[in-house]
Amino acid sequence: MEIITVREAAELIKDNDVIGSAVQGMTGWPEEIGLALEKRFLETGHPAGITHIHGAGQGDFARSRKDGTCRGECALAHDGFLTRTIHGHLGCSFKMMEQVVGNKILAYNFPLGMMGQIWREKGRGFRGLITKVGLNTFMDPRHDGCMVNEKTKKEGVPLVFHIPDFMGEEYLLYTLPKMNVALLRGTTSDEAGNLTYEKECMPCEPLDLAMATKADGGIVIACVERVAMTGSLDPRDVRIPGILVDYVCVAEHIENQMQTHITHFQPAFTGEIRVNMKKSLPPLPLDERKVACRRATMEIKAQDKCNFGLGMPTLLPNILFEEKVTDKILMISESGVIGGVPAEGGDFGAHWNPEAMYCQTDHFSFFDQGGLDIAVFGLSEVEENGSVNTTFLNGKMVGVGGFPNIAANAKHSIFVGTFTASGLKCRVEDGKMHIDQEGRFKKFVKKCVQISMNADENLRKGNRCSYITERCVLEKTPGGVTLTEIAPGIDLQKDILDQMEFKPIIPEGGPKLMDARLFQETWGAHPMIEA
Repeated sequence: MEIITVREAAELIKDNDVIGSAVQGMTGWPEEIGLALEKRFLETGHPAGITHIHGAGQGDFARSRKDGTCRGECALAHDGFLTRTIHGHLGCSFKMMEQVVGNKILAYNFPLGMMGQIWREKGRGFRGLITKVGLNTFMDPRHDGCMVNEKTKKEGVPLVFHIPDFMGEEYLLYTLPKMNVALLRGTTSDEAGNLTYEKECMPCEPLDLAMATKADGGIVIACVERVAMTGSLDPRDVRIPGILVDYVCVAEHIENQMQTHITHFQPAFTGEIRVNMKKSLPPLPLDERKVACRRATMEIKAQDKCNFGLGMPTLLPNILFEEKVTDKILMISESGVIGGVPAEGGDFGAHWNPEAMYCQTDHFSFFDQGGLDIAVFGLSEVEENGSVNTTFLNGKMVGVGGFPNIAANAKHSIFVGTFTASGLKCRVEDGKMHIDQEGRFKKFVKKCVQISMNADENLRKGNRCSYITERCVLEKTPGGVTLTEIAPGIDLQKDILDQMEFKPIIPEGGPKLMDARLFQETWGAHPMIEA
C-alpha cells in the first residue's frame, strides 16, 4: 500500500477506465478525489470516456457550495468525461440526470440492492448475478434491459440476459464490465491500508466493490481523514483489509467529507451518542400529507419490520412517534441501518440512535428472502393493473434505487402520496378533505411509461400492494385495482374517477369511508395503541 496525495490519486485514473464507488448520498463518496478528477479533466481533457458504476444516488440535490458547485458525482458530469453510467439511482445528482435525459451518455439503471450482490459474485470469480428481481419490468431484456435512454438502446451493449429455464424457473442474469478502479472513502487507514469507517453513518458495500475490482485486476484507492500506525487499529473495527487496498490519500479539506447529503457529521447517526427524539420529530401540521401518512401507518402491526422510502414515507416516523407507538415496531432503511428512527430529507438513509448497521449487500439479501413485513414508498405513477413506475416521471430520470428488490419481496408494499401531482391544493376542515385545486398530473394512468414493479408478480407471490392517498385508498386485487375507501368530503366522480385514466373496481355498495378520526387535529386512535 502506498500513501499518495489527492492529486496523485486522480492521476491514476486513465482514459476509458471503469470506476466504481460504494456510496449512499454522500456517505462513502471520496469528494476530494472527485474534485481533483474534475479539475484535471477541465485543465487537460483527461481522463476521458469514463464509466462510473454505483448503487445509491451520489450528490446533494443541488445544495451547492458557496462557489456554486454541486457535491458528489456531479463533478463527473462534463461532456466527454463520463460516457457511461451504470447506477441504481441518480435523483440527487441533477447534472447527471441532465446527461442521461439529454442522451449525452449511455445509461443503465440497475436495482440498487443488486449492485453489491453483483460485485460479490464478481469478487468470487463469477460473471454476474442470477436473480428474479426485475422480471417483467423495464429491467427485463425482453423490454429495455435496464437501458434508460435512446442513446443506450441504439448504441449500448446488453448487460442483462433472460434465462428462460433454470431448474424449471425463469431468471435474469445481470453482468457488469471489467472494473479498473474502486474509489473508496473511510475514516482512518493504518500504514498497511486497513480501513475503518467510524464516522460513516451507512455501511454501503465497499468491501464487495474492492473484492470485485481486485478480481478484475484493478486498483483500489481510498481517501481517509487520517493515517495511523500499523497495529494501532482495533482489528474488529477494520471494514476493508489492507490486502485489498493499493493507495491511500488523506483529505486536504475535511469539510468536504460529508456524512449525508446535507450533514457534515452527526454523532447520533453513528451511535456515538444518543439524542432525545422529542426535539427531532415534531408533530406534523394537519394537512393532506398527515392524513395520508396516518392512514398508511394503520397498515403497520406491532412487531412489524418496516422500511420507509424517499419522499412522503419519511414522514411516517413522525406520525408513529406522535402516537407513541415507535417502540412497537422495528424501523429499517435500505442502507443497512436498523433500529432507532430514520432521518428524513437530505439525511435520508441515516438513522437517529441506530441499533445496528451491517453490510448493505447482506441487507438486501434479507429483503430478497422476504424478511420485510412492510415497505412504504412514495406514490408515483400507477397503471391499470396496479404496476408502478418510479423511474421516469415528467421527463426526470431518477432511477429505481432499492425499490425493485424491496417492492418485489416485501409482504406488504404501500404506496403513499397525493392523488394527483404538481399544483394540488387541498385542506382538512370540519373533519373532511376539501380539494381547492387539482394537480396538473394524474398519477393513476392507463399505461405507465416504464414499469419498475409488476403488481401481478407480487400478487402471485402472495404479497399485498396498497395505494394510499389523502382522498382514498386502493388495493391491488386479482381483477386490477379496487377502490376500498373514500375520505369524508370527497366526491367519488369528480375527485376520484375523473382524476384517473382508468376506472378502478368499485365493490358492491361502494367504498367505505376512511376513519373520520384521521381528519381530526388529535388522532390518538392508532390500532397499535391497544395492541
